[in-house]
Amino acid sequence: MDILFDLDRFLPFRLNRAAEAVSLRFAEHYKRMHGMTRPEWRTLAALGAYKSLTATQIGGHSGMHKTKVSRAVLALEKRRWLRRREDASDRRIEHLELTALGMRTYHELSSAALEYQADLQRAMGPELMSAIELGLSAIESRFVDAPALARGS
Repeated sequence: MDILFDLDRFLPFRLNRAAEAVSLRFAEHYKRMHGMTRPEWRTLAALGAYKSLTATQIGGHSGMHKTKVSRAVLALEKRRWLRRREDASDRRIEHLELTALGMRTYHELSSAALEYQADLQRAMGPELMSAIELGLSAIESRFVDAPALARGS
């Protein structure tokens, strides 16, 4: 008996496709407003939310590969949106944080993100949005390794 694999019903594929579609729509905002790439936005957002992180921790929070994080850090640093601070006990570690200009950009984009989130909620409706959030929370609690996020591994 052959089991037919239906890619369009395969949850990892569907989650990725949905996330990509939703993410690309928001990308229009940060590209138009600041000419940013997705890794730059994710790096800026992580630092705005968590204040001080290492590049490894940013990768853990965002799911980005270390080379993408590294390029994003360099780009944000060139714009003077980010600064590096050497770790007091281990000089190999750099703590990254937003400058005042970077925080201003983060707050501006956060406002756009909140508007986008509200648009999504209106489009989906409260019941469906609650169901989506409940489902995502269940997936994250079972499959996202919180200690690995903190470590960035």
